[in-house]
Amino acid sequence: MRKLVLAALAASAMSAPALAQDSTFTGPRVEALVGYDAAKDGTDGDGASKDGVTYGGAIGYDVQLGGAVIGAEAELTGSGVGTRTNNLLVAGDRFRADLGRDIYVGARAGVAITPTTLLYAKGGYTNARVETTYETGNTKTEIHEDMEGFRVGAGAEFKLSNNMYLKGEYRYSNYGKIDGYDIDIDRHQVVAGVGIRF
Repeated sequence: MRKLVLAALAASAMSAPALAQDSTFTGPRVEALVGYDAAKDGTDGDGASKDGVTYGGAIGYDVQLGGAVIGAEAELTGSGVGTRTNNLLVAGDRFRADLGRDIYVGARAGVAITPTTLLYAKGGYTNARVETTYETGNTKTEIHEDMEGFRVGAGAEFKLSNNMYLKGEYRYSNYGKIDGYDIDIDRHQVVAGVGIRF
């Protein structure tokens, strides 16, 4: 019996460091994202706001140093935000504008408030595409414009297991003035994600 108790204690002591190591927020990660997306022309106070769904994925790498966590991440998403207008310039014409793909590269820093909960802030570069189509009669014109700007945000990550996690995040993006257009796009997003850390 004494040997069995000693063996159990030894096994417990050896597994505790491994469990503590597994419970950190360190390592590469990949995640799927979906959420609410709203864009507004902030040039003046009464700019129209359009909303829809954002969806996509992200990769990243984090390092935990004590209670602090720092990392880098990259993201590719699409958007359901768009507008449709008929009879814009002449009777029977059709105009469509959609937010297309969005590329984000940035960093995040946070605090592990428990072994399974991380609170963080983020910031970085974002590049979004606007896709416009104008049709009249048999003529169709398509234009793709890229918008460059910055993104800031904050969120929380919750471990479901040593490898899987859920996250919730709010982020704000601004793309500034677009060459040739009198618009200044602001973007607000609230997203949820599920991910795996390797």
